[in-house]
Amino acid sequence: MILNYSTVGTDDLTDLFAEIGKHDSLRDVLGWLGTQNRSEVHPQLVAEVVAQDEFTHDVIVPYRNLFLVYDTT
Repeated sequence: MILNYSTVGTDDLTDLFAEIGKHDSLRDVLGWLGTQNRSEVHPQLVAEVVAQDEFTHDVIVPYRNLFLVYDTT
């Protein structure tokens, strides 16, 4: 599920939603980030991992002028 909490309109994010909608794992995310223009991604690819509990983590990925947050278990 993709949720837009940004102030960017959904119409402006349609192409991005189509791309990130294909991500089934962090491996997919990192592979996709590796193909993006270096000016659009953070040099480390993943800016931070925030532990929610012992099983759930949020992975924060800066992309363009947004932060993509992947909830992982």
